[in-house]
Amino acid sequence: MLNIENTLANSVIHTADSRNSANFGWLKVNHTFSFANYYNPERMNFGVLRVLNDDVIAPGKGFDTHPHKNMEIITIPLEGKLRHKDDMGNEGIISDSDIQVMSAGKGVYHSEFNADNNKEVKVLQIWLDPNKNYVEPRYQQISLNDIYTKNKFFQILSPDKNDQGVWIHQNSWFYIVDFDAVKTIDYNIKGLNNGVYCLVIDGKASINGSDLGRRDAIGIWNTDSVNISVFKHTKILLMEVPMDS
Repeated sequence: MLNIENTLANSVIHTADSRNSANFGWLKVNHTFSFANYYNPERMNFGVLRVLNDDVIAPGKGFDTHPHKNMEIITIPLEGKLRHKDDMGNEGIISDSDIQVMSAGKGVYHSEFNADNNKEVKVLQIWLDPNKNYVEPRYQQISLNDIYTKNKFFQILSPDKNDQGVWIHQNSWFYIVDFDAVKTIDYNIKGLNNGVYCLVIDGKASINGSDLGRRDAIGIWNTDSVNISVFKHTKILLMEVPMDS
């Protein structure tokens, strides 16, 4: 435990309709934080969480080959299939039962396209600042089907390559919280000076007393635990991240 009283907790709420929305025809996106041509000095990051984009990519369309450096890039498809290719020799399909991570490190080039010519693909694109720069670029993709668990915190990412889920160069843990029943549960923060950012993917929840709906989010810090009450058929992405880079 971090010995910080919950009464001292700080929080910020980002409602779904407060995000920046853009429609490029082939791409519809909602930016939680400043990204590309969207700049909001009050929406730069949550700790090391730098990018949280909610993307909808048209059939057969996508992002041409482009570079990244010194960033931990996590892709979580919500619906459909995404085709990935990079200059490390990785090429394949990421589906809505997978999670993918790239540690860009010294630099990597990659492309992402909707693998279906008839249906949209919906993905969460998440970038974290790493705790170590200029590492050797790496790629990891796993299926979550064999370890997916309902009605409890289900870990999908950590800093430990031997732990459940993918791993990254950062003192962070990601969980999917997928409930089919009304339930209240506490999440105990693992890392000193870490905070928690929760995105309600679907459904409704009350997190530390704040009522949230679909695609609403809340960031909480200066606490050692977070209380989550959910309604039926609610899915949440919980991201524990350092508040200092």
